[in-house]
Amino acid sequence: MGEKIYQIALTLIPGIGDVLARNLVSYCGSVEAVFKQKKSQLTHIPGIGEKLANEITRFSNFNQAEAELKFIQKHQIQTHFYLDKTYPKRLKQIGDAPILLYSLGNVNLDAERIVAIVGTRKASEYGKSITEKIVETLVPTDALILSGLALGIDVAAHRHALKQGLNTVGVVAHGLDRIYPSQHKNLAKQMLENGGLLTEFPSGTIPDRENFPKRNRIVAGLCDVLIVVETGIKGGAMITAEIANSYNKEIMSVPGRINDDNSFGNNVLIKLNKASILTMPEDVLQLMGWEGNSKTKVVQQAIPFNLEPIEQEIVDIVKSKTKVGIDDIAYTLQMDSGNLSLTLLDMEFKGIIKQLPGKFYQLA
Repeated sequence: MGEKIYQIALTLIPGIGDVLARNLVSYCGSVEAVFKQKKSQLTHIPGIGEKLANEITRFSNFNQAEAELKFIQKHQIQTHFYLDKTYPKRLKQIGDAPILLYSLGNVNLDAERIVAIVGTRKASEYGKSITEKIVETLVPTDALILSGLALGIDVAAHRHALKQGLNTVGVVAHGLDRIYPSQHKNLAKQMLENGGLLTEFPSGTIPDRENFPKRNRIVAGLCDVLIVVETGIKGGAMITAEIANSYNKEIMSVPGRINDDNSFGNNVLIKLNKASILTMPEDVLQLMGWEGNSKTKVVQQAIPFNLEPIEQEIVDIVKSKTKVGIDDIAYTLQMDSGNLSLTLLDMEFKGIIKQLPGKFYQLA
């Protein structure tokens, strides 16, 4: 069987999530080896007890994996396994990111700037207007606009991005054999030319409620900054903001009237210092340091050429984000935190990186 079939099959094993799947591949040496490992050896892997070892050794649902491979080949869907070069660099820094992604369209998942815009499905005209103004302000940056293809704020962001000539990607909570909600089918087709669709779910997966928080972590993990336009105290936008906060992402929130249910969540995010306040669209450019930058003018960081291999790996990780925590670097490099701290300190002395409060790092 082809490697992709084993990659798809790995996502189909009951009880094996993304974190355990990474552990399995790391310990076994390859995806294929996971399925050929003896039960006695599997039980020695952290997190894999006898029950999960049985699920792995007894797995026989390769027919579904083969059917999925035929489906993605027929519809020209791309797969992105977490060890592939095409897997988004930003998600490689997230410990619980999906091990396998499916994308459709003209998608650059490593765009230089990615802005997620989210909010309530019951968006007001004011919220839609603010969304459009934010998108217009981002045009000179050539940012990729990311959202969830939902009603309300999401669809306003996608539509206006297309109108303004920006690429836009919809992260969906179902397989790519359908579009939800169905009234967005025409919009989704337009997005395929300038962006596309992204999901972790194979074909046949319906938009069940539990799939949406999983979708939201992709939105949070892929973006450089998350903008919450309008949201109540509960809902997908708040979940996405909480996840983005746990990933140490930049979050911005549009304030609203204190008696407006559609803005209660926004005000709470600002009150709890989980989001920077966005009082005008240009605030995004200022927070992200994108003022004066455009798609024809990209400021390059001056990096010494005589870097050690480990230093170069760290630079590649740090420069892909506004800031990155030591735990994220350690996880990405599979490196002991103690040894990593010494390397980071040495890089600080050399003027390559600088430490921020909370053990976060950015290029100096």
